[in-house]
Amino acid sequence: MPRPYASGIVPGDVDEVWRRVRDFNSLPDWHPGIASSEIEPGHSATEVGAVRKLTLADGAVVREQLLVFDEPGHSYTYNILEGPFPIRRYLSTIRLAPVTATGETFVEWWTEYDADASDEADLDKTFAKGVFATGIKGLAGG
Repeated sequence: MPRPYASGIVPGDVDEVWRRVRDFNSLPDWHPGIASSEIEPGHSATEVGAVRKLTLADGAVVREQLLVFDEPGHSYTYNILEGPFPIRRYLSTIRLAPVTATGETFVEWWTEYDADASDEADLDKTFAKGVFATGIKGLAGG
């Protein structure tokens, strides 16, 4: 099973960075590839079960559901319900940790998914670089 992964250092302490990331609806505020996000009725943006409808910069739409919200662990896990990707299953986590030596934040983001073997190389690149690394860079202000 593929496991695309990206990580990076973001300026600011973990609590400060977490305030920007923790809201499941805040992705457009810091990810340059996300044009808009809307939480569907029924849950708040930090409540397990919340569904967000993302419109990507290219106009594609992705619906994702929050499965795990770990406030003290500074992480959440979600899956894709609908989207343009040729996948059968997708489970992704973003997690933050303090870099105690510098006061910055270590951010890691990864997924495990199922897809046809012929699609895996392109999907790995899309998720690791296009989604995760781009998002971490945006979170870092770059």
